[in-house]
Amino acid sequence: MPSSPVPETQGRKLVFVVTEDWFFASHFLPMAKAARELGLAVTVVTRVRAHREAIEALGAKVVPLNIERRSLNIFKLGDASGQLAAILKAEKADLVHCIALKSILLGGFAATLAGVGRRVYALTGSGFLGARTDTVGRLSQRAIRLLVQGLQTNRTHYVFENADDPKLLGLDPAEARVTILGGAGVDPEALKPAPLPPLPPLKVAVVARKLWSKGIDVAVEAVRAARAKGAPIELSLYGAPDPSNPKAIPEETLKAWGEEPGISWHGATQDIAGVWREHHVACLPSRGGEGLPRTLLEAAACGRAIVTTDVPGCRTLVRDGVEGLLVPPGDAATLSEALIGLSRQPDLVARMGEAARARVLDGFTERNVMDSVKQLYRSMLAT
Repeated sequence: MPSSPVPETQGRKLVFVVTEDWFFASHFLPMAKAARELGLAVTVVTRVRAHREAIEALGAKVVPLNIERRSLNIFKLGDASGQLAAILKAEKADLVHCIALKSILLGGFAATLAGVGRRVYALTGSGFLGARTDTVGRLSQRAIRLLVQGLQTNRTHYVFENADDPKLLGLDPAEARVTILGGAGVDPEALKPAPLPPLPPLKVAVVARKLWSKGIDVAVEAVRAARAKGAPIELSLYGAPDPSNPKAIPEETLKAWGEEPGISWHGATQDIAGVWREHHVACLPSRGGEGLPRTLLEAAACGRAIVTTDVPGCRTLVRDGVEGLLVPPGDAATLSEALIGLSRQPDLVARMGEAARARVLDGFTERNVMDSVKQLYRSMLAT
């Protein structure tokens, strides 16, 4: 339940640093709500596109900071850090909450320049650091670990969405300065189970940004193979390419997939509940680098079985054989067989969907996340 502001938080200033306003609006509004419930003044520093009003509706102030998310130009990053440091000083920040790796590096350096010691570093997924296991990946992990450690103070706290990611930064998930949240959380009242559509066919949907790292191509290949064996399975793809991400799938490729038999691409959607009313199974064949995918939380809240990969974040929510099925990343053949099996077992699909809904209610709701964040802010501002 919402709590009243307490002396250590009333009127204090919290500044979020996040690269994109859409990312904050889609995933982190509950954190802003939690801060406002504590009586904190909230500022969000971000690249402003089309979501300013949604953020300001919570009583937060939005300050633009133009930084291209995919840019690694050290001069531009240095300039952005200087701009951000000036903003932190002007805002008289008591606490800086940096969301995702680039914001941690940018915001951590700016907080050092501005003399702000209280910092929350929230890694929302390991990205390519977690997905790559080759020499380049290992060297990158070590470099990032050293950079982040160099930007920490004795009042820095880390937030993760699964228990695997802290290890990438040399942290123990059980230590006091680490908090594991249930992802971004979902509102179980806004997303409720609806009756499953008739079978056959088994209707499978992938709702995600259209990135190669999400394994969209693996889902397409798996459904092709299943249909070639006569399995009555249809695949719907929802989501748009992310032009600021170097791993975006070209729109031409998505259109070509959408013209194949049994496969359709619908583009972006705001009607998540409507998607799951029309489908039986949520699929996310991620290659790795996830935090805790919101798309899986939303599908689970709607009571849908999940087929995903055995990678950090995805396996945090889904237990193989309970809420759904886990398959190896990049393995279209195994994914195809999993979908074929579910197409033959409608009762299992229904049971897994019920289990998925129960799983969300046990620690993965917006209120669960908000309560954990409020506890964190209170403890940090009390010292």
